[in-house]
Amino acid sequence: MLHFTVHHTSAQARRGTLTLNHGTLDTPQFMPVGTYGTVKGITPDGLEAAGAQIILGNTFHLWLRPGLEVVRQFGGLHRFIGWDRPILTDSGGFQVWSLGAMRKISEEGVRFASPVNGDKLWLTPEVSMQIQTVLNSDIVMQFDECTPYDVERAGQTHITTEAEARASMELSLRWAARCKAEFTRLANPNALFGIVQGGMFEALRDASLDGLAGLDLPGYAIGGLSVGEPKEDMLRLLRHTAPRLPAHKPRYLMGVGTPEDLVEGVSAGIDLFDCVMPTRNARNGHLFTRFGDLRIRNARFKLDETPIDPTCVCPTCRQFSRAYLHHLDRCGEMLFGMLATAHNLHYYLQLMRDMRQALDGGTFDAYVAQFRAVRARGVG
Repeated sequence: MLHFTVHHTSAQARRGTLTLNHGTLDTPQFMPVGTYGTVKGITPDGLEAAGAQIILGNTFHLWLRPGLEVVRQFGGLHRFIGWDRPILTDSGGFQVWSLGAMRKISEEGVRFASPVNGDKLWLTPEVSMQIQTVLNSDIVMQFDECTPYDVERAGQTHITTEAEARASMELSLRWAARCKAEFTRLANPNALFGIVQGGMFEALRDASLDGLAGLDLPGYAIGGLSVGEPKEDMLRLLRHTAPRLPAHKPRYLMGVGTPEDLVEGVSAGIDLFDCVMPTRNARNGHLFTRFGDLRIRNARFKLDETPIDPTCVCPTCRQFSRAYLHHLDRCGEMLFGMLATAHNLHYYLQLMRDMRQALDGGTFDAYVAQFRAVRARGVG
């Protein structure tokens, strides 16, 4: 089940609600990444306290560990991980792409050796749909080939050509049709999203969308961005593609990105985002604030009694000083990652709340201008 309503707009930006089988969420919305069924460094209760309304799990990794037998016993991923709100699962396409020379792609699917134990595995559009049906994720992503920005050939790096990007995109379109057929055969009660590919070429993005539109899927994603391309190329393709996605269906920008990327994405008409950045950066001492970012490992924070962000109401900022976090990080304490993660996720989710509020109040343009001015001050 999926029901999507747009309530307010500002140019391309949209404010809406998205109802799925495990609940309703506000859009635009950020999805914390829980690759193995857990968002690193935070409990499900902590996620809810931070304002998370949906999380992302990964088909590829959950298939390998703990395996479908375990998840099936629990009736799906929700009860297994203790999260009763919506879940989106990536199809495994990006993870297969990241295996590089360890995988072999054909029309039928991808053969590769398990990075866990070396077992020979076979992942196809049909298998991806079968795995995601067992996971019972609210949003199921089609199995696609993630078109790389550049490739290694004969020991040298080459930018992916238009012909190579076209072949990859057309393969993903054929796989999308197979995904829909298998998804329908399985009588999966959730929502299947298609993924627009096409590399760095606007015409290929248009062709991909035209092909996917014929499948009349409940939602559409933009894939193959933030894969090593220059930022100006990412923004060019985002601004070209997002407004062309069906206006009455949710739009998802995969694996992107920085706070600036989220604001640019919302401005272009995107409704859903995911990225490991808030949690990964937290574990590495990079903390986001309304006034610019902090590198908490810097010696200047050793005696700093203020919270990470004096305006933040997350548990970390309400109770602990920069000096204490600096100390925990320098000592390698596990608590540091937990506290930093709670803060960074709160920042990202508050950023989305602020944009929704600005869209509700008709002040989105002013909000974006102020946000850009503050972020331009850089990292401390």
